[in-house]
Amino acid sequence: MSDYKRILLAVDLFGDGGQIIERAKSMTEANNADLYLIHVNEPITAAYSGNGLGWGDQVMALESSFREESRKKLNELAGHLKVPDDRCLSLHGRGATEIHRACEEHDIDLLVMGTHGQAGLQLLLGSTANSVLHGSSCDVLTVRIRD
Repeated sequence: MSDYKRILLAVDLFGDGGQIIERAKSMTEANNADLYLIHVNEPITAAYSGNGLGWGDQVMALESSFREESRKKLNELAGHLKVPDDRCLSLHGRGATEIHRACEEHDIDLLVMGTHGQAGLQLLLGSTANSVLHGSSCDVLTVRIRD
């Protein structure tokens, strides 16, 4: 097994991430590595606040609320996992892009993230896990989320 020194756990704070968290914890312990956390809030403003819709203010308020709630949940998870604040990344943007950037900026050796094993239309359109995997500068461990 490779020696991983910096492991980034990408979490969906509003889904079931227990299996992914446990896998990242075990990889961190096995490698005596530093654990980083990342959650990316995808923007909704551009899609729903176009000219003439009149929803801009409400969408921006909703987006701000999501970011605030995400940061709170990320801080709770960080406390549980004993991850320092400087290794907790709560970002806003396109998931794959922000994860790639974080991996490079923090010299990450291993990214741990979940996948649902999409099928049908979602498979054709791709997923965040697929986008991250094909553009990653580090090893990626995708954990199949079991129901």
